[in-house]
Amino acid sequence: MAAAKRKRRGGLAVQAKRPRKNQEDSKQPAKLGDVAEEAEEEERGRIPGPVCKGKWKNKERILIFSSRGINFRTRHLMQDLRMLMPHSKADTKMDRKDKLFVINEVCEMKNCNKCIYFEAKKKQDLYMWLSNSPHGPSAKFLVQNIHTLAELKMTGNCLKGSRPLLSFDPAFDELPHYALLKELLIQIFSTPRYHPKSQPFVDHVFTFTILDNRIWFRNFQIIEEDAALVEIGPRFVLNLIKIFQGSFGGPTLYENPNYQSPNMHRRIIRSITAAKYKEKQQVKDAQKMKKKEPKTILPHDPTADVFVIPADEKPIEIQWVKPEPKVDLKARKKRIYKRQRKMKQKMNSGSAK
Repeated sequence: MAAAKRKRRGGLAVQAKRPRKNQEDSKQPAKLGDVAEEAEEEERGRIPGPVCKGKWKNKERILIFSSRGINFRTRHLMQDLRMLMPHSKADTKMDRKDKLFVINEVCEMKNCNKCIYFEAKKKQDLYMWLSNSPHGPSAKFLVQNIHTLAELKMTGNCLKGSRPLLSFDPAFDELPHYALLKELLIQIFSTPRYHPKSQPFVDHVFTFTILDNRIWFRNFQIIEEDAALVEIGPRFVLNLIKIFQGSFGGPTLYENPNYQSPNMHRRIIRSITAAKYKEKQQVKDAQKMKKKEPKTILPHDPTADVFVIPADEKPIEIQWVKPEPKVDLKARKKRIYKRQRKMKQKMNSGSAK
């Protein structure tokens, strides 16, 4: 603003009026310090945000459910896997009469692109399907040696929702079907980074080991002090049956030649026990037949008595006198004892009179 104004008609210059200071503006410097202190106090009392503020890009979602007819151990195993995998979803049990292709539609409804399906048969055999829905591939396993978290009671522990490390046996890189299974297991069991339900910590390890043509699953806790491992659970063994090109079906990419079905295994055990029983029965029958057979009498061998020395013949003595009877000392003692007892009884009866 100009310091002075001139009148149009040639008057003297008049000084411009200074703007009056507002009372609030005069108190502003004193209030700025108070605002800063209040902001510091609010920051101290505020809960800190997450460690990593990244973008959730990997949208993997796993559907974990089962068929009807599973036992309590399978149900507890499913609950343990859902607890360890925060990116998983649950669904109701599927009817055993339905075909497996229906699972692809269920995955689409649940907005899931991977699936772990437990199939129970005869209330004693458990099969696990790992599938990439809806295009495949998929693998079918026989689950053996199941031990749940509640059953093991291990000393290890981990944070719920934390992201695991995946450790694979070097044998997974040697054969092509194991390499395919490794990629499928990585996509299913690895928790996506920055998942809303996951924690930004890594405190346990999933190990997949190949031994005896089977995949052994273990879960270990990482101890911070010396990076030692303590088992948490659960644990189970996967026996590979087939790998299919599609999801829950399609052309067979690989079939395990060493796989033996549970029915065949039980049949072999029954045949072994039956063979033992048959063998015992045959031995008994052979013994009975030997007893019933007539004994064969061999002819006398004249050479058998060559080295036999004849015994001296004793002279025959005829006893003309009757031998004296042998004295039985025990009977004699009894008779004497009875006689003495009778005498005492008579004496006692006489004195009493």
